Amino acid sequence: MEISLIRHGKSKQIENNRLTSQEFQDWVKKYDISGVFEENNHPKETLEKVAAANLLVTSDLKRSIESASLLHQQKRIISDDLFREAELPVLSGKCRVKLSPDSWAILLRCLWYSGFARQCESLANARQRAKRAAIHLVKYAEEYHSVALVGHGIFNRLIAEELRKAGWKSNRKTSSRHWACTTYSFCT
Repeated sequence: MEISLIRHGKSKQIENNRLTSQEFQDWVKKYDISGVFEENNHPKETLEKVAAANLLVTSDLKRSIESASLLHQQKRIISDDLFREAELPVLSGKCRVKLSPDSWAILLRCLWYSGFARQCESLANARQRAKRAAIHLVKYAEEYHSVALVGHGIFNRLIAEELRKAGWKSNRKTSSRHWACTTYSFCT
């Protein structure tokens, strides 16, 4: 049995102006409804794992669904909000500092890992959801033997932690690069 974790493609939301924290919240909303750029080439391993998968799973966000379709248009896809990316916390509207979207994402993710979870799922709750997601993927793997999840950077890592705890093995760490694929195997 194997489970491949793949990060979605690069988002079409490329606006990179410096933003306040409030403006960054609007930027994230656009990011969540944007599709992905169609690439000329995808990593060979990613294409091979998607082609070999008997089931393709995605989050319910557009960038995940579109990425799966770009990787293999004929595959049956199951989309589920269980596999959504872990949200970023929200700062108060009084913060007037302007940062790039990447800087906001890094800052807010660091705060989130430190326990700040204002108006979003906490790290502890995200880990619980990742545990449920890993259980779902294992059940799919038991039924379909080979499963590929086209998901998101942080949440894929949380799922990978749960798979490792359950005895699944991989030859490398889960990557957060777009289109990257890391496969976990379980030998009985």
